Amino acid sequence: MTETPAIGSPARTQAILNRYHLSAKKSLGQNFLTDLNTLVGIVDAAEITTNDNVIEIGPGIGSLTEQLAKRANKVVAYELDQNLLPVLDDTLHQYDNVKIINQDILKANLPEMIEKEFGDDKPIKVVANLPYYITTPIILSLLKGPVDFSKIVVMMQKEVADRLCAKTGVKAYSSLSVIVQYLHRVTVPMLVSRKSFIPSPNVDSAIVTLSSYDHRDVVAFNDKSFMGFVRGCFAHRRKTLWNNLQSVFGKSPETKEQIKAGLAQMEIDPGVRPERLTVSDFVKLANTYHQIGILK
Repeated sequence: MTETPAIGSPARTQAILNRYHLSAKKSLGQNFLTDLNTLVGIVDAAEITTNDNVIEIGPGIGSLTEQLAKRANKVVAYELDQNLLPVLDDTLHQYDNVKIINQDILKANLPEMIEKEFGDDKPIKVVANLPYYITTPIILSLLKGPVDFSKIVVMMQKEVADRLCAKTGVKAYSSLSVIVQYLHRVTVPMLVSRKSFIPSPNVDSAIVTLSSYDHRDVVAFNDKSFMGFVRGCFAHRRKTLWNNLQSVFGKSPETKEQIKAGLAQMEIDPGVRPERLTVSDFVKLANTYHQIGILK
């Protein structure tokens, strides 16, 4: 008996698309991955074992879901496109450890779902091939949310991946770089050619892993306040840190003195641009302003 080709193989992907008269929806950022090496690479990067529960975002026709189901304890996949539900029922029918939920991940109550669908203390990992247009909101939602994921592995536009892992002083370094690197250790284990998709997007992709720190040398007094502070510091990239800080805190004489005091305490030149500060610098500066009393 001939073994059924993997869902993500080019021939089977095309057969599924033809059978269900499917085409990628630009409005949902759909591109179907047809490179088995990449699919396996994503699962490898996530280090999925039978001891892991997995949340997938945007399973499409089930290419990545299948590879996850072969290794994980259970997979819960959020699919927004209702037209793909019968397709997934068909392509994944042999895997009894997969649950598809027709919902926007940004509106999902993940703690409630986890208690209902997983109900154990196994590590929870997020694995996804993210739509380009909504990558950043999903990443920040996962990082800021109530669930402590053991690892997040996502494929995204290479340009966004460059921003996530950018180091101090380079053009791609931004508030997103600082916030994500503060919360998680960021690595890019694999680049993915645009030719690996049907249809081919206009840009290349990258697989990004976000892993929790075992220990952090510096910790912000409040993560939410810290993230708002960092975004304020990068609000006007062409302006100096001093000018951005005035936009954050205000320009009254008293406030200006407090801003100056914080910079002096940190030995930071007011004329420096925000992209010159390290993640640690931002954390310490935020904590300093909290101690001074102007950052709540």
